[in-house]
Amino acid sequence: MPATRLNAWGASWPMLGAAVLSGCAMQQGAAPVKAPAAGADPVQVYAAGSLRDALTEIARDHEARTGQKVVLTFAASGLLRERIEQGAPAQVFASADTKHPQRLANQGQWQAPVVFTRNTLCALAQGAVAVTSDTLLSTMLQPQVRLGISTPKADPAGDYAWALFQKADALQPGATVRLETKALQLTGGANSAQAPAGRNTYAWVMEQNRADVFLTYCTNAVAARAEVPSLQVVAVPEALQVGAAYGLTVRAGASAQAQAFAQAVLQPPAQAVFRRLGFAAP
Repeated sequence: MPATRLNAWGASWPMLGAAVLSGCAMQQGAAPVKAPAAGADPVQVYAAGSLRDALTEIARDHEARTGQKVVLTFAASGLLRERIEQGAPAQVFASADTKHPQRLANQGQWQAPVVFTRNTLCALAQGAVAVTSDTLLSTMLQPQVRLGISTPKADPAGDYAWALFQKADALQPGATVRLETKALQLTGGANSAQAPAGRNTYAWVMEQNRADVFLTYCTNAVAARAEVPSLQVVAVPEALQVGAAYGLTVRAGASAQAQAFAQAVLQPPAQAVFRRLGFAAP
């Protein structure tokens, strides 16, 4: 899906120029949206779990700068979208894809999403697994290797893994079906086992020895290895790589506070946080 320009989140929602998408900055000379006064109701932000570290820091900085409280709710993007459809009070939705926020926009209650950051897939592997980027596909196809992914449809990371599988046939005929058949959907589903509070989900899953190789975002993989140093982070080869575009949307008629926070996510200070944590530019 092509990137959609995000509105300036002012009262009239004027369109920002292309510079917002390419550089995540306001057009030169454009007046920023002022943050509302402290004491207003908290801004309810629903966000993909892979954004936890980045948005926690961005929200903290926003609160310190504006005095405006931001409440963050993290989960798999598809599950969050379902909760929103069922009446959850989110005002801002930061998804790990554009499909879930676009579905909300298609229903008429949310603005069209904009890509605000990007990610890529990596393989997280147990230390004992002999694997490199060049041998990743053959390793995943080995019958004895347990391959973990997130739950497709509920979690975009699972959808991206499924898209990677679709590319595998071009490198080895029959690989797509073999990968789809053996993949273990271990995270991101409504009934997935939950990591203890404060633990990285993927570090915990691998520490529990539930998979030998796990396909996830590179940012997740790096954070997991920081928690469990014995794990390996393996780059997905270019022929199999699937880019992850993250979409941001605001509820139609949302408060000025919500609009101000969403706009802040696009600005250089917030974008610098994404870059430092391993995300790519929009």
